[in-house]
Amino acid sequence: MIKAPLIDATGATRGEVDLPEQIFGVVPNTAVVHEVLAWQLAARHLGTHSTKTRGEVRGGGRKPWRQKGTGRARHGSRRSPLWVGGGITFGPRPATPGYALPQRVRRLAVRSLLADKARSGHLTVVEELRLEAPRTKELAAVLARLGVGEEKVILVTAAHNQTLVKAADNLRGVTVLTARTLNVHDLLAHPRLVVTREALGVVREVWGDDR
Repeated sequence: MIKAPLIDATGATRGEVDLPEQIFGVVPNTAVVHEVLAWQLAARHLGTHSTKTRGEVRGGGRKPWRQKGTGRARHGSRRSPLWVGGGITFGPRPATPGYALPQRVRRLAVRSLLADKARSGHLTVVEELRLEAPRTKELAAVLARLGVGEEKVILVTAAHNQTLVKAADNLRGVTVLTARTLNVHDLLAHPRLVVTREALGVVREVWGDDR
């Protein structure tokens, strides 16, 4: 069984906590992590660039001039891509660059990063993270006592904590996520991970098996 030290908000050690073997005991798969990161970044693209084809531009309702006898080239419409103000040939169109990725692959990538942080000592399990008010200074003091005040860190809670989110808004490199919203991009961007004891149970429930 993989274990991690359990500390409280003051930074004092309160014993050890068991980490789920099916999550923190896996061998990290860097190829899968890269695949899921590419998928996640592709899904962020808006794909809103657009051009008009000859069937969408304005004008061109009739033939500009007769077919023969003028000495000029033959044209059937002013909406042709050959004309200024005409349609665009093979121009960009609205599209969603995202693509489907098996859920088992996405789950394995998250488990790989969680296991890597546990092995490298970048995972901290804290008894609880509770603030009376959304004060940035107070949260910064708590992080300093936990020994992660100077690093990019993800604070993982069991459920959405608006007080904690507001307190972290003005702290550079501090992100608050619930256990259900852990993702590859944020785990790679933040070297340290602070998980509450309650959130660890949700991590076990959500990421512990392949569904």
